[in-house]
Amino acid sequence: MANQDPAQPSPSSTTPSPSHALTSPRSRKQLSIFLAGASFFTLSALITRRSLHRRYAATIPRFYHPSNRPPSTPINGPLEALAALHLATLNVCSFMMMMGGGLLWAFDVSSIEDMRRKVKGGLGVDGGGTDGRDEEEALEELVASILARKEGKEKRRKRRGGEEDVEERVTDERGKER
Repeated sequence: MANQDPAQPSPSSTTPSPSHALTSPRSRKQLSIFLAGASFFTLSALITRRSLHRRYAATIPRFYHPSNRPPSTPINGPLEALAALHLATLNVCSFMMMMGGGLLWAFDVSSIEDMRRKVKGGLGVDGGGTDGRDEEEALEELVASILARKEGKEKRRKRRGGEEDVEERVTDERGKER
């Protein structure tokens, strides 16, 4: 190591610089989901704003409209509720798309395989492609040992219960039978 040429970079310095990491195809793919969500969220906010402005403008009476009369355009409650539900759903879906894209970009996930590998690594499970057979066998052994102990206890109870057929009485806190 001491006689290594200083002009050659060491193997540990082969990571891409931050400027190239943001412009890599992988990062652009991840960031495109966030940007699509952000543009979708902006459009939904504009649509909501326009809808609210139209509803407000419809409630203002015309210049020569008498003040003791109802508005000239009747208000349909169920239709208004449906429009509000539609706008709220649009806003929530666009925000969730933006948030999901941002989280995928922040956690460096660009495919389902990346997500699986990161989740398995975070749980302490080997991300090397094991299918969990070892864990299943260990669980089967545990369940078998528990059932064997249970059967042993039941056999001992039957031996004791067969000799003496004594029924236990259950009492409450006052000493009365239940």
